[in-house]
Order: sequence, then structure tokens, then C-alpha cells
Amino acid sequence: MHMDYVISILPQMCGGWLVTMQIFAVTLLSLPLGVILGIARLSKFKPLAWFMEFYVWVFRGTPLLLQLLFWYYGLMAVGVRIERETAVYVAFILNYAAYLAEIFRSGIQSIDRGQYEAADVLGLSRRQTMTQIILPQVFKRVLPPIGNEVINLVKDTALVYIIAMSELSRVARIRAVTDDTLVPFAIAAVFYLLMTAIVQNFFKWVEARLDYYH
Repeated sequence: MHMDYVISILPQMCGGWLVTMQIFAVTLLSLPLGVILGIARLSKFKPLAWFMEFYVWVFRGTPLLLQLLFWYYGLMAVGVRIERETAVYVAFILNYAAYLAEIFRSGIQSIDRGQYEAADVLGLSRRQTMTQIILPQVFKRVLPPIGNEVINLVKDTALVYIIAMSELSRVARIRAVTDDTLVPFAIAAVFYLLMTAIVQNFFKWVEARLDYYH
């Protein structure tokens, strides 16, 4: 009986999982954006550095749930209507880019100043120094916190229920209430655990590939 029920709701659960994966995949655009913003945080052009510090403060200092409400319902209240998916993508990318910017900023600052001086002696430009010398070492150092953020992203996708987007957890909740059973929650948990296991093992593999940087 339970197996027949699982089979019957699996297509709907998979549909919710695809929405979750879509949010997850689009939000990964915050990774390169986080690198750029992290470098901008260290800019010698003070207005840019101050603006980036303010941006990071705002998006790290307010809940992602509140940011979702602002981008969808808040803008709607002042006559600006955007699609539900667009509101989700904007909220997630801007929020995660702020966290990643801080991770990359701290990673860049952890590199010994002597390496900048050595690159200068070799005649490398600032861009060459950053891309060829500094950033490869930074990526190695920041992989663990980035991995944690990506795992958090998998779980944070459940927050979009607040604007009635039918991702995995919302589909599970609706079926559980409708059918008076906890089975949909168990299926959703399996999906989330599989996703986090894949992310965790991927970052372990990348870390092993970059192990020549110490």
C-alpha cells in the first residue's frame, strides 16, 4: 500500500525537485559574482569599498526570507510587478553573493604579502598577480566554507514556499496535509539528503584536485 502510494506521488515530487534544482543551479551564478565583489571589497577606490561593505552588511544582516518578501510583495506594493521566479533568483543570488564576497575577501587577505611583492619583482601586472598567483591559492583555502554555503543553499530553497512557488518541500507539505500522511516528508528528506551528499562529495573531489596548493 505504501509503495503504491509512493509511486503515485513520485511524479509530483519529482516536479517539485526540478523546481528546487532550478533555483539551486541559477543561484550558483553567485559564485563568480562573489569573487568579483570580494575583490571589490578590497578596492583602493574608497567609495567602491564602502558601497560593497554596505551591500554585504545589508544582505548578511537581514533574513533571506525577508528579502524574498521584499523582492516579490514589497515591489508589488509600490507598483513594480516582477515574475515570481525572477524575485526568487534576484533574492538568492544577491544574498549568497554577499556571503561569498566575505569568504573570498578573507581568503584574499589571508595570502602573505610577500607573494604580491614577488609577483611585482617578476613584472606581473595586478590582474596577472590576482588570477595566476593569488586566486588559485584562495580557492583552495575557501573551499570548505564555500561548500558549507552551497549545502545551505540546497536547504534554503525551501524558503520560496513563502511566495507560493511549488518547490520540493511545498509539494511535500501539500500532499502530506491532503493525504494525512508523513510519507511525502520522508520522500522529500531523501531528495535533500541525496543532493547534499552529491555537493559534499563534489567539494571533497575538488579539494583533492587542488591539494598541490598548501
